[in-house]
Amino acid sequence: MFLPLEYVMKIGSAAHKELFCQRFMDSHRLYEPEQLPWPELDRSMLDRLRGIPFWDEALYTERHAGVMLNAYAETVTDPMIQDAIALQAREEARHGRVIEHLIQRYGIEVPDRPPKVLPVDLEPAFIKFGYGECFDSFFAFGLFGMARQGGFIPDPLFTIFDPILDEEARHMVFFVNWIAYKRISEGRGVFRDVASLYQYAGALLRRFDNLKGAGKKGKPPAHKKGFTATGAKSIMMGLTLSHFLETCLVENAQRMSAYDPQLLHPEVLPRLTGVAAHILKRLPQSQKQAGAKADLKQGANV
Repeated sequence: MFLPLEYVMKIGSAAHKELFCQRFMDSHRLYEPEQLPWPELDRSMLDRLRGIPFWDEALYTERHAGVMLNAYAETVTDPMIQDAIALQAREEARHGRVIEHLIQRYGIEVPDRPPKVLPVDLEPAFIKFGYGECFDSFFAFGLFGMARQGGFIPDPLFTIFDPILDEEARHMVFFVNWIAYKRISEGRGVFRDVASLYQYAGALLRRFDNLKGAGKKGKPPAHKKGFTATGAKSIMMGLTLSHFLETCLVENAQRMSAYDPQLLHPEVLPRLTGVAAHILKRLPQSQKQAGAKADLKQGANV
């Protein structure tokens, strides 16, 4: 018989805070972008890499995240949480340097962008960023899993990307434990599942708004807005939505299995994705075939 998580570790307790912060800091990896084993790529692979449209979005997102998280960490009064968030800020900034090195090494052209202005109220910005990172990372796990299975990106490059994806998974685990600890310690733990669902819905809507607004006056073109959407268009190449969602679930479960079972793991998106994948499996065959044809047509137009 398995006991509920709350019987193993009291979420919101001092012991919970110490565990999720210490696990996060202990699992930090030391590396620099220039020291990673960057492979030589042939012309066809270089063209494919240069054709992926999300490098500029990833670069500027990670750069801004590093600056914003570092600024927020300076406002945190709890020394252990402050150290953990400051460490995440350094990792986000390092992700930006990895992408910058990749861009320079492989001759990928990205437009210049001015740095974003930091928000006045940093804590809500950190919360919004945390839910957005959980959203994007969950689907990024699936995208990279499919890219690896299909040979879209050569194996040596996954030696570069895997540490970044692992760090994103660490950030997800840290964030969901931090937000649960925060809400419970502030006496707002009763509705934390509802609050999380609301935040994930907001992350989804913001991504839809970005795609709808892209291409309008003053907005970047559609292929420049949003990692998940642009990555899916580039990598799926006719694969069905059902297969994509199932891959996200498998890849997410594999990455999350490395983290302490006493800690909370992100659950909202895996649950919703599992329901969606189950519904898609039960659709009549004619609808599945129609969806597959639509996906193939979309892939051909990318």
